[in-house]
Amino acid sequence: MGLNGTVDGGGSGARTGPGGGAVDGRRSGNTGNNGWGGKAGGHETGQHLGPRASLLMSLALALLLGALSALVMFPAAQHLRSLQDGERARATLHTAGACMTGQCKVTFEVDGRTVVADLPVGSGGGKSSVGAAVAVRYQADDPRVVVREEDTGGGGAALFAWLLAGAAVFFLALSGAAAIFLARQRRA
Repeated sequence: MGLNGTVDGGGSGARTGPGGGAVDGRRSGNTGNNGWGGKAGGHETGQHLGPRASLLMSLALALLLGALSALVMFPAAQHLRSLQDGERARATLHTAGACMTGQCKVTFEVDGRTVVADLPVGSGGGKSSVGAAVAVRYQADDPRVVVREEDTGGGGAALFAWLLAGAAVFFLALSGAAAIFLARQRRA
């Protein structure tokens, strides 16, 4: 606080009294807090994005979610489905973790040798503990390409692909509504 009763950095230079009014005849812009200090920062609470910013943000979210669905989750679900007719084996969960992001490994026997393989993106079973028994399907010519038997219908990847696609359509519709609002606002 400065020597004349103003808050340092307040910028008005007016001395204020205890009731919030200015002693020098100038009123403080903020009388709700006994005159000490003004508005903190340049933004008020409750301030909303403008229509252009909403349009751009909705469009960006629609493109991002659509790309994630089309380029990551749909191909992951297709890969899981492609192993429906693969060779069947009993496996053990070797490394647990976030199986949906492809961070789980399984161990199983093929022709007398032990194979350690990564479960692909979109796999379920992330809550299983290490050592849990898992039925898997693998490619006959490359046993390291493996999927949990429960996920051969598309697994969580198919569900997330459709959810992300739905969210992309929602944000695309929202950006369309914002564009219509902007066009009407310009005409008025």
